[in-house]
Amino acid sequence: MLRNWYARRMYAWETRLTTRDENRIVRPLEWGFEWVAPFLESHGFGSSVPSQEVLRDNAAAEAAIVRINQLLIRNSHLFFGYKRPTDFRLEERFPQLYPTNVRPETLAKDAELKKQAAAGSLPRAQFLRFTSPERTPYPENDLVNARWYPAPAHKDPARPKQAIVVLPQWNADGFSHNSLCTLFNRMGVSALRLSKPYHDIRRPEELERSDYAVSANIGRTISACRQAVVDIRCCLDWLEEQGYEHFGVLGTSLGSCYAYLASAHDPRLRVNAFNHASTAFGDVVWAGQSTRHIRQAVEEAGLTQERLCALWSAISPVSYYDVFRSPAANAAGKNVLVVYANYDLTFPKEYSLQVVEAFRRDGIRFEPHALPCGHYTTGETPYKFIDGWYLGWFVYRAFKALREESATALKSSAESQSEIKEEALTR
Repeated sequence: MLRNWYARRMYAWETRLTTRDENRIVRPLEWGFEWVAPFLESHGFGSSVPSQEVLRDNAAAEAAIVRINQLLIRNSHLFFGYKRPTDFRLEERFPQLYPTNVRPETLAKDAELKKQAAAGSLPRAQFLRFTSPERTPYPENDLVNARWYPAPAHKDPARPKQAIVVLPQWNADGFSHNSLCTLFNRMGVSALRLSKPYHDIRRPEELERSDYAVSANIGRTISACRQAVVDIRCCLDWLEEQGYEHFGVLGTSLGSCYAYLASAHDPRLRVNAFNHASTAFGDVVWAGQSTRHIRQAVEEAGLTQERLCALWSAISPVSYYDVFRSPAANAAGKNVLVVYANYDLTFPKEYSLQVVEAFRRDGIRFEPHALPCGHYTTGETPYKFIDGWYLGWFVYRAFKALREESATALKSSAESQSEIKEEALTR
């Protein structure tokens, strides 16, 4: 009886949090072929782009974009591949909130931060900027932004430099997850808090929310996912230039999807924290409370959950289980954390458990943790501290294991060199 009472209370609380923002917009379904055409044409797949005649037939257009998804899955290392940027730079400026809701308390916080910045009383911050390899019609979106949290230099100069890329949830403001980055700094781990496509400073002026990251425009949502994945990988390139050797990624909700896809296609990501994980992109959009406005649009167009999953299969983690566990992605061994919530109405628990079961079946080294709350309530007291503990404790142990692994390898190499020298002297 107590468990039922708690579940009802949690579901009611979760529903209140997912319905308090009234600026969600129902936009009609669009196939969005123009968003994937540049990639297809530049990689020799131009024949997959449908003609104008096909576009006038919804059934034919749907079939065409399903075929494109299958093509992208077969060629995922091209799709999530990229040309390394050449314009990496650090920019110093006052941090801003970039709110995605119009609640009075949020707007008051935004106004106060702007007031502090104008008075010069707000500390400046450093941001990594570079041009994303995935181009869109929005220049502000294509200029990648990642707040830089460098860890203090360690007293042991031989200690490997370690860093993690942090991706907050969908519609996160500019301050979300910053406290996690400062926590990682205390562990000696540097952090890049990445602004996802169409988020905070990258959000086009026409938007109040980060709607273009996930929307009823099928092609644009695919493009946003590709952009996020290659942006993560570009951040690793910059970190390597700074002398970093060990890398991790932490993603929450939508950020978790992006983080998984990046890790599946980049063996450098050894530490992986997936905070709220799920299987298929379409399942979450269809079944989640926070995407009900997108479901309304696709339902009005006559689509079903199964058909929506097919339209976004190229950006679904479930499509890349084989890639994630393959020697190419996992040769050195990935350490994985999966956090899910027992009362989640945005990433329904059944889909998170499918991730857990898949990792167990595939022999992935991982640890699962269930939160006694929902998706949005994860950000509320006391659950945010429980979640922070799981994430922080995992990241600390995973990076420590990498340091120990490096030390063992270095010792073994030194011993081998010594044996070779001794053998040479005795000849």
